[in-house]
Amino acid sequence: MKRKIAVIAGGDSAEFEISRQTANHILNTLDKEIYEAYLVELRGLNWHVQLEQQSYPIDRNDFSFNINNQSVKFDFAYIAIHGTPGENGILQGYLQLLKIPHSTCDVLSSALSFNKHACNTYLKSLGYRVAESILLKKGKTFSISAISDKLGMPCFVKPNADGSSFGISKVKKTEDLEEAISKAFKEGNEVIIEAFIDGLEFTCGLLKTKKENLIFPVTEVLPKKEFFDYEAKYDPNMADEITPARISNELSLRIQNLSSEIYDALKCKGIVRVDYMIENEEIFVLEANTIPGMTVNSFIPKQIAAMNRELKDILSLVIENEF
Repeated sequence: MKRKIAVIAGGDSAEFEISRQTANHILNTLDKEIYEAYLVELRGLNWHVQLEQQSYPIDRNDFSFNINNQSVKFDFAYIAIHGTPGENGILQGYLQLLKIPHSTCDVLSSALSFNKHACNTYLKSLGYRVAESILLKKGKTFSISAISDKLGMPCFVKPNADGSSFGISKVKKTEDLEEAISKAFKEGNEVIIEAFIDGLEFTCGLLKTKKENLIFPVTEVLPKKEFFDYEAKYDPNMADEITPARISNELSLRIQNLSSEIYDALKCKGIVRVDYMIENEEIFVLEANTIPGMTVNSFIPKQIAAMNRELKDILSLVIENEF
């Protein structure tokens, strides 16, 4: 019997369409000889299986659906939602209550990694370098001059809990801070403002299973825009991504070892990607992505290809690790 896999897409954030692209790439890549995969879309309380242009509602009592008067229950959930409720632990909690194994970190790790300020505070307490930052909460007063004095210019203004660079601004002048903060607050109730790190950006994916630990090659990120925003992330013409990165073997190994340490420190599971800035050979952790993009243009598939491994086989490793 083939395992029945729910590839879950959608969600309630601005990343809905990117999530669908990630899910479709996973769906098309999964080994069809051993898996029977279905696309499940979530938006609000509209949960359904999308199958041959037909929609079949999900029974949220047991995460099943009916087709031809037969109930289909899933053996495994491959979560491909960027943003809430897939990346922040909410969906993981629901699946764990139903005893359905899934592809990602568990509740605590997902929630911690998704909250940039909380994650950076935790990693800093363990001795890792992160950018200096300030957290703002909607409805609370803040001082523009105090922010500028502490972090300097330029700085980055971001939604505190968001996955694909929506609402992010690079602010060069103090008088532009307020507008950037308002823009970021449109994406959520908390905003993080980070000091600018004048360096180069790198990213490294990895997967640890009972069978093997795979630390992927490091990718060098060269955005053609001023910073790596949503457009640069998903438009292949807006950034050069070089895998493996054009750095020394020693520096590459440092980044890979650091990624492995952070994976363990955050108690991660499944495929994770850790982003970095390097300034004067100092490595700063930007964030850990517990549901990294898996579109054709995303980093992870390219890093896996650079290892001469098949994405299909890596996805099978993720799934079979839970059985």
